[in-house]
Amino acid sequence: MVMLKRLSSLATGTLIVATSLVQISAYDNSRSDNLAVYWGQNSYGATHTSDTANWQKSLSTYCQDNVINAIPLAFLDVFFSTGGDPEINFSNICSSSTNGVFSGTNLANCQFMAADIQACQAKGKIITISLGGASGAATFSSDAQGQAFAQTIWNLFLGGSSSTRPFGSAVLDGVDLDIEGGGSTGFAAFVDQLRTLMATGNKPYYVTAAPQCPFPDAYIGAALNAASFDAVYVQFYNNYCGNNAPSSLTLVRAGISQPGIYLNRLKIIIYNFIVRDNWARTQSPNPNVKVYIGAPASTTAAGSGYVDATTLGNLAISARAQYPSFGGIMLWDASQAYANGRYDVAVKNAMGSGTGSTTTPSTTTTTKTSTTPTTTSTTPTTTSTTPTTTTTSTATPTSCAGVAAWSSTVAYNGGSWVTYK
Repeated sequence: MVMLKRLSSLATGTLIVATSLVQISAYDNSRSDNLAVYWGQNSYGATHTSDTANWQKSLSTYCQDNVINAIPLAFLDVFFSTGGDPEINFSNICSSSTNGVFSGTNLANCQFMAADIQACQAKGKIITISLGGASGAATFSSDAQGQAFAQTIWNLFLGGSSSTRPFGSAVLDGVDLDIEGGGSTGFAAFVDQLRTLMATGNKPYYVTAAPQCPFPDAYIGAALNAASFDAVYVQFYNNYCGNNAPSSLTLVRAGISQPGIYLNRLKIIIYNFIVRDNWARTQSPNPNVKVYIGAPASTTAAGSGYVDATTLGNLAISARAQYPSFGGIMLWDASQAYANGRYDVAVKNAMGSGTGSTTTPSTTTTTKTSTTPTTTSTTPTTTSTTPTTTTTSTATPTSCAGVAAWSSTVAYNGGSWVTYK
């Protein structure tokens, strides 16, 4: 929120008027400074049961300024329940046990939330429904079941129609997949069918995912390679590859290593972005997919991975400068961010301003048609002691996720990345 003072000269003196202005702009998925914040699970309340004053508030509370750009509603945690309909649970705001259900189902009636959703959308935020969660029963038995479920989601939450729409007349802006258990069957088919339905709509729709930071993700990785996603909110927490990974951690924990060098948390995150950025531009069906750094919004929001806003902002600035796929930061969750002194504001400020386009750096390209990937790197290029002579070497041994393997015959520049067995 921008606070402006307007000076007005009057005959009787000077009146100072403080005016609060909020510039409304439509959501722009191409930007590199977006902030996505999950809402729905009252994470702060779960860990601070007596501090009810700071429990999760109504959705519109978190849409009063320009800080947050995207809000996934967490969660639709059961795919197939009573009557074949799913279940949703938004903790202290709306659930089947406190707000009632539609007849013949266990689907909570949260139609009172329609006004909040529409108010947030009017302020340029996108509101999506997040499927899954850490304890969600979110699995498909087949591709056909995934395709059929896409129609259900379209009818209940998006541009379709149903007599049991949980948010009434409100039309959400898309779907997020936070799949943390079960299997990978059916998710690519689900997204493909959802895309087909979205193409018939009269507004933009978005599909996002929240994989764990180990690559590839065990549950949603196959779908990310096969279907078109708009953004990926990588969970850099509750994992060895989290934002607060200790400085003594080497890449060997991630399946590779760089001989003799211990890496700080910045390099671990940036390495993961090398992999993710390479995936975004060479494997993803959508080459414009955006990759986010996901982080907990306080020390009690996750078991590990919390860092202060300045550190998180620096990670974002470094990723943005190097990788065109960088889209911004994701936080878990809104209740924790607000209780933690508006951590979301601090992160947004620390991340700084991005744009809708980023200069593409030197890249590593992986040929997809061969069973043994052939990797060609435009780096490293080394200059000999004779200033006029430049020698370029291309490393061709085994690679990892598009990052060339280390070779004893190649001289590397400082900061270069290699894989090493």
